[in-house]
Amino acid sequence: MADPINRTALVTGGASGIGRAVCLRLAHDGAAVAVLDLTHEGAEQTAGEIGAGGGRAVALVADVADAAAVDAALAQARAMLGPLTILVNVAGIGDFTLLSDMTPERWQRMLGVHLNGTFHCTRAVLPDMLAAGWGRIVNTSSVAGLSGGGPGLSHYAAAKGGIIAFTKAIAQELGPSGITANAVAPGLIDTPMVKDAMVSEEIRRRAIDGAPVRRIGQPDDIAAAVAYLVSAEASFVTGQVLSPNGGRYM
Repeated sequence: MADPINRTALVTGGASGIGRAVCLRLAHDGAAVAVLDLTHEGAEQTAGEIGAGGGRAVALVADVADAAAVDAALAQARAMLGPLTILVNVAGIGDFTLLSDMTPERWQRMLGVHLNGTFHCTRAVLPDMLAAGWGRIVNTSSVAGLSGGGPGLSHYAAAKGGIIAFTKAIAQELGPSGITANAVAPGLIDTPMVKDAMVSEEIRRRAIDGAPVRRIGQPDDIAAAVAYLVSAEASFVTGQVLSPNGGRYM
């Protein structure tokens, strides 16, 4: 099916970091954007930036780990912007916890936000994409989902690896309906979540020194990758993992 005239995107985790950059980039490229986040103030700020630039956006609040909250937020999005044909799952949390210190609650929360949240949002937008005969789904994984991440990241790596497998599965299932599904697996990106997870200056320096491009990634680097994957030019790309990481992992 042809690219729809009215492209409307749902971006989770849109208040800051990669999510915010994706919202602004998609709006710049002409999409209306539903900015979903756990914090109302942050979602409003991103939506306000889009509006100030002449775009259309709405701020939504939901915990993506809560399926009912996601459904309610998407009902608002449809009422204000129309059917959703682009989904970018970015919402996430992060911390370092050794397996010996891992509680079931911490494990479940990590998988709940990343993996379950990706499922909840994908399931919720699917009827719109099926009706349109066109859709673009981009799920945010991580190099940790490819490499294991290292000590303290077993819960994070498991969630991000699950996202890759989920993406490949739905790419096969939804491709005949005109819907593509791909994943981005960023390396270390300079975001508030990375800072809040207490990534040390030593880890940051090792990441820079180990990357051929000799720098840490920026949210706009990931937004550019997402912009390609949701574009008409990427209609032959599905079930793939694009990993913008400066060459740190090959």
